[in-house]
Amino acid sequence: MDLRELVPALNDFASLSRAESWHNVGLLVEPSPPHTVNTLFLTNDLTEPVMEEAVQKKADLILSYHPPIFTPLKRVTWRTWKERLVVRALEHRIGIYSPHTAYDAIPRGVNDWLTKGLGACTSVPLHPSTAPSYPAEGTHRVEFCADNTEHLDTVLSKIKDIQEISCLTTFPARVEGEEHTRVSLNCSQKALLEVVALLSQNSLLYQKTEILLLQKPLLPHTGMGRLCTLSEPVSLSGITERIKSHLKLPYVRLAVGMGKTLESPVKKAALCAGSGSSVLKGMQADLYLTGEMSHHDVLDAVANGISVILCEHSNTERGFLSELRDMLAVHLQNKINIIVSEKDRDPLQVA
Repeated sequence: MDLRELVPALNDFASLSRAESWHNVGLLVEPSPPHTVNTLFLTNDLTEPVMEEAVQKKADLILSYHPPIFTPLKRVTWRTWKERLVVRALEHRIGIYSPHTAYDAIPRGVNDWLTKGLGACTSVPLHPSTAPSYPAEGTHRVEFCADNTEHLDTVLSKIKDIQEISCLTTFPARVEGEEHTRVSLNCSQKALLEVVALLSQNSLLYQKTEILLLQKPLLPHTGMGRLCTLSEPVSLSGITERIKSHLKLPYVRLAVGMGKTLESPVKKAALCAGSGSSVLKGMQADLYLTGEMSHHDVLDAVANGISVILCEHSNTERGFLSELRDMLAVHLQNKINIIVSEKDRDPLQVA
């Protein structure tokens, strides 16, 4: 499959518009075209040992969950390890693609995979994603009533001259027992200023004007983090063992909430793969589950009676790669070979 065909297919699997605006996602390194991809190599972190593995396995494209290029590179030399990754990739004609938070947000993505560690439960996003566009043209809706048809015709004529006006409709309405004409229109933020200026020239129209801010609809099952409600309460010690089993970890870090014990029941859990402080902050739950949190955010949670389980950043993400391999194989119609790195691992371990 040609790289220029594969990249749009990867974007279709998980729209990059779902990623956080501050993230560096998409195709980060592109060999000169044409570039055929026979082997897609999946990793959570692209380190130098992982790059060597990708070279040895003759990868044509690396999908690195975390972007190896995050802050801008001022030069590409052999001095720093991230620069060397780019050099090695280009020398061996290997592309690099990163989805990160796009895969956090989507249904059946990283966070939905992490919920499986809790056992049977239902979940909703902690911070739901919105659709990329408004349900109708414009960002605002303006509605007003008029009882003078002649004057209204003049106002409507001037409104039609304003750019970025859409969905202009009129219909009869009865106001305080009298027949009126109600006008409704959609407009952009810029056009709104002109419409308001026009209507303010007539105090009667202006007093009967309503302005509504149009909201982008929420996308179902899509967004950052998850709030999970377990089918049956489980003790804190029991849920800890479930998570260790799911993530294949011999240990996790646990902070027990104030007034709670290892036998306290867990019914609601808020989780976020990776670094979850900002996503979990202020959420009401019995348990926070994430890779890492700041010391003071852990203290805040514990003081509020919320227990915290930390598993290290990439341990809450890496296991998803096996499921991702299978999903991408179906999505790409088995046209390319997809393999998961064996060298990729969390940099932290117990000494």
